[in-house]
Amino acid sequence: MSMLERWDPFRDLTSIQNELSRLFGRTFVGGEQLGSGMGGTWVPPLDMFERNDKFVVAVELPGIEPTDVEVSVEDSTLTIKGHRDFVYEETSEESFRRIERRYGAFSRTLALPSTADVEKVEASFDKGILTIEVPKREEAKPRKITVRAT
Repeated sequence: MSMLERWDPFRDLTSIQNELSRLFGRTFVGGEQLGSGMGGTWVPPLDMFERNDKFVVAVELPGIEPTDVEVSVEDSTLTIKGHRDFVYEETSEESFRRIERRYGAFSRTLALPSTADVEKVEASFDKGILTIEVPKREEAKPRKITVRAT
């Protein structure tokens, strides 16, 4: 008789991440060497949700100036690029006890739904949160249908 094993949806993702980390010769989760967060790429966290009339993307970008962020749309692909400078240039690496914040260039690319109106994208920046609003095309917005009696 075989034993049932509980399915863990993250087990495969962790396995893939570990394999990629081994392949590239560095670990991205835990065990970072001092200073490894000072350069290269990093991935800012984001939320994407849908409202009746638009899609909204909120990206956490603390410590970044709006002028250091570029938002673009090509076809139905939204791209967010930018960089966060290392602000402690005058401090030697040996002085740090811990570096957990990531610095350097970042890039996020999202596929927008086919119902998105990519000609009317708007972006705003407030308190370290970049908010991108992508309206839905008129034909994609929900409509109320009146039911007639016959």
